[in-house]
Parts: sequence; C-alpha cells; structure tokens
Amino acid sequence: MSNYHIKHLEEYYQVYRKSVREPENFWEEIAEEHFIWSKKWDKVLEWDFSKPEVKWFKGAKLNITENCIDRHLATRGDKTAILFEPNDPNEPAENITYKQLHIRVNQFANVLKENGIKKGDRVCIYVPMIPELAISVLACARIGAIHSVVFAGFSSTALSTRINDSDCKMVITADGSFRGKKTIDLKGIVDEALESCTCVENVLVVKRINSDIHMKEGRDKWLQPLLDKASTECKAEIMDAEDPLFILYTSGSTGMPKGMVHTTAGYMVYTAYTFKNAFQYRENDVYWCTADIGWITGHSYIVYGPLANGATTVLFEGVPSYPDFGRFWDIVEKHKINQFYTAPTAIRALAKQGTELVDKYDLSSLKVLGSVGEPINEEAWHWYNDNVGKKKSPIIDSWWQTETGGIMITPIPYVTPTKPTYATLPFIGIQPALMDENGDELKGNQVEGRLCIKFPWPSIARTIWGNHQRYKETYFSAFDNMYFTGDGALRDEVGYYRITGRVDDVIIVSGHNLGTAPIEDSINEHPAVAESAIVGFPHDVKGSALYGYVILKDAGESRNHDNLRKEINQIITEHIGPIAKLDKIQFSDGLPKTRSGKIMRRILRKIASNEMDNLGDTSTLLNPEVVQNIIDNRL
Repeated sequence: MSNYHIKHLEEYYQVYRKSVREPENFWEEIAEEHFIWSKKWDKVLEWDFSKPEVKWFKGAKLNITENCIDRHLATRGDKTAILFEPNDPNEPAENITYKQLHIRVNQFANVLKENGIKKGDRVCIYVPMIPELAISVLACARIGAIHSVVFAGFSSTALSTRINDSDCKMVITADGSFRGKKTIDLKGIVDEALESCTCVENVLVVKRINSDIHMKEGRDKWLQPLLDKASTECKAEIMDAEDPLFILYTSGSTGMPKGMVHTTAGYMVYTAYTFKNAFQYRENDVYWCTADIGWITGHSYIVYGPLANGATTVLFEGVPSYPDFGRFWDIVEKHKINQFYTAPTAIRALAKQGTELVDKYDLSSLKVLGSVGEPINEEAWHWYNDNVGKKKSPIIDSWWQTETGGIMITPIPYVTPTKPTYATLPFIGIQPALMDENGDELKGNQVEGRLCIKFPWPSIARTIWGNHQRYKETYFSAFDNMYFTGDGALRDEVGYYRITGRVDDVIIVSGHNLGTAPIEDSINEHPAVAESAIVGFPHDVKGSALYGYVILKDAGESRNHDNLRKEINQIITEHIGPIAKLDKIQFSDGLPKTRSGKIMRRILRKIASNEMDNLGDTSTLLNPEVVQNIIDNRL
C-alpha cells in the first residue's frame, strides 16, 4: 500500500485528505498491513475529549516487542538493530543484531520476572545511554511491566519524586556513567533517592564504569550474573491495545512533574508510521537520533519507531563536545549516517565553534537532517543547512511533545518544500486548529493563535498517572472539545505552521501580543550574539515590558555593552517594529536549561520581575549554578 511511504507532495495531500476524512479507515489500513496482532480490534476508535477519553484499536491484543524484534528475525536477523557508540571514541562501537537483541531482551525479561516483576508493575529505569537502557525498556514491554525512564542526569530529589508518584517496585541503574571527561555516580544518587522511597523492593545494577559502590544487602543486585543464568526464551505477554506501555514525566509549569501515560497499540502504530515518513527511512539506512532515551524523543525515535520498522538505530553515550566539537561529524563519517536528528541547542553550540571541525569530515552519507525540542532559529537553520547538509539534505523542523507521543507537524523530506523556522504542514492524520482568546477558531491563512488539535491521533497520551483530573484541566479545559498544546503558532499564506513559543511566552506589551520566538530570532542574528531569551516584567505604563537575557559568542566581548544594547534594539525594530524593543538587556554567561535543552523561562521571568524568593526547584537544571550568576547581575 503506497500511503505507508509518501514520495511526493501531491501524494501527501491525497493521503492527508483521506486521513482526515476517513480517519478510522485510514489508521485501520496502516495497522492491518504493517503490524502483527494476536487479535484484531473490535473498534478502531472511540473518543470523547470532554471526559477526556481516547481508545484506539479497542479490543486488540498484541505485544509491541514482537513487532519491534520477533517479526524481523526471519528477514533481518543478522542486520544491526542497535549500533552503540561509546563515550570514549577509542572504545570500539558495538553492533547488536536483531537476533542478539532478541536474546538479550528475553534474558533481561526473565531476570525481571525472577525478581518479582509482573504485568502492570512499574519499573523505574535510571541508566545512561548504553545498550542496557534500550534493552531494559524492551524487557519491561516484553512482560507487560510499565517502564518509567528517568533521565540519568536528574537529581536524587527529582528521581525519588518520580519513583514515589508511580509507586515503582524496582529500579534499574548503573554503577555510574561517563559524560565526556567526567564520571557520574549514578548509584550514589539512587541510594540517596531511595531513602525516601518505600515502594522499591529491588535494585538491579549494570556495571559500566567499574567504580567502587555500596550494595545494600537484600535489595541491590549486579545485573550481569543474573543475565548469565537467565533463559534466552521468553514468551511475550499478550497486552490489550490500551494497556499502559510507559509513564514518562514532563515538568509542569507549576509544581509536580506530570507522569504522561502512553498505551500500547496506538503509540506503536503512530511512532512507526511517523518514523518511516518523517525521516524517509529506507531499508539499509543508518539512522541516528542524538537525544537521550530519558526523553520522549528517545522513546519514540531511538527505540520504538526505528525498531518497529526494522531499522538500524544509533545509541550514543557521549556528548557533542568530547573529545572535541567534531565528535558528531566524526560519528557521521564513521558509521555513514543517513538520517541525523538533533536539537537546536546542539546546533547553536556547534555553530559557535565555526566550520573547520565540520569541514574535516565526510558528511556525504547524510540524506535527512532533523531538528527537535524547540523551534529552530533562522541563523542556526542556515548554518545547519549550509555546513552540515551542504544544501542537499532537507531539514525537518519537527514539532511535537511528550504528550503527543510522536511528530505532529513537520516537513516530509524530499516531499514538502522547507522554509526556515517553519514546521510546515501537519503530519498525516493531524488536524490542527488555531484559536483566538475567545475560543473561536481562526479560519484561513495568515492568522496567529493558540495551537490546538481537534481530533485524536493514535499516540496521544491517555492520562496523567494517578491524576486524570489534572490531565483534563491541563489539556482539555481551555477550549471546548480540543486538545490544547500550550503553544502559540501562526499559519502563513500557504498554510505552513510556525510555532511561536509557549503561550505563556506570549507577552502583551501595550496591548500588542508579542511571541518571544520571533524577537529572539532577530536578536540572534546580531553577529556578536550566541543565544537569547526574552521574558516579560511588570511595567507601569505598558503593563508588561520586555527583558532580554543575551549570551555573547565571545564571553569576554570587549565591545561597549551600551552600544551592543542599541544595536540589538535596532535589529528588533527592523525585524518586528519598535513595539518589540527591549527595556532591559542583561548580558549573561549562560541561561538556565532543562536537560533536554529547553530554556527555563519561568525562572528568568521571576528574576526579571524581582520575585527571587520563589524560583521553585532548580536542582534538575542542566546548569543550576547559572541562576545565581544571573541574579547577581540583574539590572
């Protein structure tokens, strides 16, 4: 069937129209022709956004690991499933074939069962980017346990909060992790977290850095000896289509992180279908997403989406700057990477280093470049396009969320003409709507509003673990019968979408709604500027005024800061208009960021508004020390 792999723009429009007019028939065909089921569904879709309740492939039975591993064994058994590239470039890469992955997942699944884990139990996984991370995720899915991966860089407080919230029975971790030149004591962080967790019965420990760690009698066990004894056969647990597959926490703008629950069948169908098309994956391609499996990007586009398509997916343990800033390009050359998916934060950091480290390597294998995590600014887009893609590898600027499970708005490479800073067109089956503040839909093109989705797609999160009311209030209460994304967007004259930032990042200045993303884009075009973040602060006359935090490319920039401020405001005036000029511009060495690279504007807003007594938990930031520095230099 052709609409599993879209090849040109006319076909996109045809398939898209069908997916919107007959969504049930459309997704039924995809599900029937491309996956294996123990029992077919009784009903394709049942939904009611007012409750909210969504069920896809109701009554179907399956196991996602049979679709990701077992069904490939006959035709692709010796093909590399996971290509592991370690932190240290001198340590050899490891190719894990589909046959080997099958054996290792089965052994791990048996170890879980022998240690009391059964269908429906929650298992917290706090493991660095090594093969055991992907294998433990799949082992949980094999036996119907619900995995909750916590990024192995979060603090003990963040870890214990997540363990307690979902009542995890087991933690899987490692003695430690490598990160560039550093090692991190993961086991110590787990021990500290577990002081306030009574639900955990067992801790399985992977040996990675060979450090001397404390093992608690009766609770902690080394993983390898258990795997060595485990059987290589493990029958896959038959799951209901709507059984939870995993919980993944996303930070709320207030308070407790939200444990988003993704279920089995719809998530599998959608991540597999989006992977195939958004990356135009072909049989012998080598695909690399640089994210961590601790984020949704890693779940959907390192593990489940690629493996469901029988792809070769790269798992990278290291960082882009070690041993130098050429590491990404070294890996692209070494493994002849065809699709490369990374974050704008990484692109900007690499662009700052100039091009000589890019030009050193042969990047001719690249066919598709991807960007994820935040809207990519124009300067970074051009740098990526010119220097990495050599103007021949289309960039997919993909917009989606932890809550959506898969890519929602994106160009399809070689199909959709790209436009810098635009996520372009909705993916197949996605029905976006732009809403005004009165709750009316803005029809036609050249409009800007709040981005909602008006019809369910297969991988939508079904609830927040243990708190369905919060799920309803957060996503379904702002607009009737719509999923509200929390983002603003504009639709241009041809119907392309551009994400303008979180709606709470829309600042009303003198009655004008100003999205922060376009202002930041303008500032970042100044040759001295590396990155910027804009927030609003109270103003007697305007209601709100704009406060800019600006990082310079050369931290010791000797130029006159007052002149720089004038130049920056001049650029904003030229790009957006004098209304968007900044009242205050603070030069800083860094911005507070989450581990996935998102700027924590909430903290910056509070500092700009002089509300320093309630900054919330900053321990999970990538760089918590930056906060004090910004406070000390506040204007």
